[in-house]
Amino acid sequence: MSNSFLDTPVEFLKGVGPERAKVLKTEIGVHHFGDLLRWYPFRYVDRTRFYKAREINADLPYVQLRGTIVSMQTLGKPGQQRLVAEFRDDTGSVELIWFQGVKWLAGKFKPNTEYIVFGKPGLFNGRINIAHPEVEEVTDENTKRASALQPVYPATEKLKVKGLDSKGLMKLVKTLLPQMKGKIPETLPESLINKLHFPSREEALTQVHFPSGPAQLRNAEARLKFEEFLFIQLRLLRVRAQRRINFKGHNFEKVGDFFNTFYEKHLPFPLTEAQKRVIKEIRRDMGGGKQMNRLLQGDVGSGKTVVALLCMLIANDNGFQACLMAPTEILATQHLHTIRELLGDMWVNVGLLTGNTKASERREIHEQLRNGTMHILIGTHALIEDEVQFAKLGFVVIDEQHRFGVEQRSKLWRKNTNPPHVLVMTATPIPRTLAMTLYGDLDTSIIDELPPGRKPIKTVHSFDSHRLRIFGFMKEQIAEGRQVYVVYPLIKESEKMDYKNLMEGFEAISRAFPLPEYKVSIVHGQMKPAVKEMEMQRFVRGETNIMVATTVIEVGVNVPNASVMIIESAERFGLSQLHQLRGRVGRGADQSFCILMTGDKVSADARLRMKTMCETNDGFKIAEVDLQLRGSGDLEGTQQSGFTGLRIADITKDGTILQQARVVAAEIVDADPHLQQPQNAVLLEQLNKELKESVNWSRIS
Repeated sequence: MSNSFLDTPVEFLKGVGPERAKVLKTEIGVHHFGDLLRWYPFRYVDRTRFYKAREINADLPYVQLRGTIVSMQTLGKPGQQRLVAEFRDDTGSVELIWFQGVKWLAGKFKPNTEYIVFGKPGLFNGRINIAHPEVEEVTDENTKRASALQPVYPATEKLKVKGLDSKGLMKLVKTLLPQMKGKIPETLPESLINKLHFPSREEALTQVHFPSGPAQLRNAEARLKFEEFLFIQLRLLRVRAQRRINFKGHNFEKVGDFFNTFYEKHLPFPLTEAQKRVIKEIRRDMGGGKQMNRLLQGDVGSGKTVVALLCMLIANDNGFQACLMAPTEILATQHLHTIRELLGDMWVNVGLLTGNTKASERREIHEQLRNGTMHILIGTHALIEDEVQFAKLGFVVIDEQHRFGVEQRSKLWRKNTNPPHVLVMTATPIPRTLAMTLYGDLDTSIIDELPPGRKPIKTVHSFDSHRLRIFGFMKEQIAEGRQVYVVYPLIKESEKMDYKNLMEGFEAISRAFPLPEYKVSIVHGQMKPAVKEMEMQRFVRGETNIMVATTVIEVGVNVPNASVMIIESAERFGLSQLHQLRGRVGRGADQSFCILMTGDKVSADARLRMKTMCETNDGFKIAEVDLQLRGSGDLEGTQQSGFTGLRIADITKDGTILQQARVVAAEIVDADPHLQQPQNAVLLEQLNKELKESVNWSRIS
């Protein structure tokens, strides 16, 4: 059926007109009838219950009563007047108070007339009152509305100016609903609706705006949430299926001298069982004749780099080149140092290409790439420049993928006629529900085990007032030969203030830890790269005891001897960043500590973040709490993934429905990858409609 009703411009709805249509479009993206129907309530006021006057107390959120107004008086001097009415039912009375519109309201209410009153109860001078209540005369229609779950819609200040607050929006939806009868095309196959016992789409849209009761609302929401998740999953899984059909992968059957020499002579420690499992999964993909697209998740220090290196060496064994793209120069340089250190005296040519690579070095790298003598190239965005041409690129590692735009990644992906195998790595653990949606077209591998001998980091929350005690602890650790990080926040909007905090902190620490007994390094973003590198290297070599830094050390520094991480103003950091910073210690065999310093007064959210950090070292548990606190739309990477289009579903709360949608989508795509079967025609039509409305980059890893 045509979608012409849903595509009708919103200005043609009675009560809208050109002015309101303009603000609806610019403020909340409501252009057509269909958009208005999908502007869902964000909560409901339960008006299914009528209270008695004697049941009411000031702690109740909202109450609804039925009775009569028995008296009314205007109190206070001119300009400060208030209207006070006594409202009575068969159990007692409450006061109704208005501070505005006194003259108009005084003549509005009639004696001996039954009214429905709705509002928030309060307590004044020992008496229950309701300030500025809604008051409606009892009629059949009003009684029906007052016995329902009343929708509350999100509205902006500009909408409210045009009379489109929650009530105004509710009025528009109420005008629209009767017109849609028989005009809402179905988007799910009938067999699926019957199997899952869902209402029709028309019924779901009716009930989500004006529910007949709690059960009907639950069913409507379940149907609409499932539908949103299903189409995301269908899109992702069809991409994966089509990629497997369309793109042949390089077949890396051989494991030769590069891999074996490294594995037998240079591997610094035995692989964990989790690392072995992940390498088997990747090897199976690389030898299967299909292009690999795999997400590798692993907590800080779990050994992802070693896994990536072993896989790049397999590519080298098969005559192909590999590259690793990192989001920052510091991280790319760290990868270079780590990989060269791991390889030792092996005959593997590893290069680094960043925006700061000298022209002469750049020319040499380009030549080695083209003639095939460069085995592994590590770099930043510089890798995607057009002049960077590989002889035979067979394996691509993308580190911290969420920091790259999709179009940027696609340029790397297209540097070969046959696309290379792609391994996407992240040290930011991603909750299962988010991974299923952000990376739903990738196969997933997880390293869920730390190397043997690592002791869990002990984390404590301390207040500024305990600073002297913390200084004493730092001195004890330094006396035992350990090193200490002290990290200050750096938030772009307030760099001057943060820089001041950093310098004041540096001065305070320099006074508490004076020369020559103690030596302190300082590193921040405003330093010249060469000076910053020199200070970092002094700390790495153990020439300084304490490094005072901003979050530049979140990545790029690996000092096994550093056993204490002190995070100043920890309440200003998100959970994932706190976890990343903590991961800078705990890299040696000694017990490590993380101390979260905050002011004495912190918000409830900040308190929960500190509590979570102190209770667990598990990055996946931390990520789940982070997702609950911040919501999916606030997380890095979600915007560019086309994921923020959820209007009613919420991955922080609807994980079960998402899992169900994933299973159903997989069954549909496995049986009919192109959605050509008659029963899937409605799915294909809806998918095509959604694709027209948004650029689809999801075919790119």
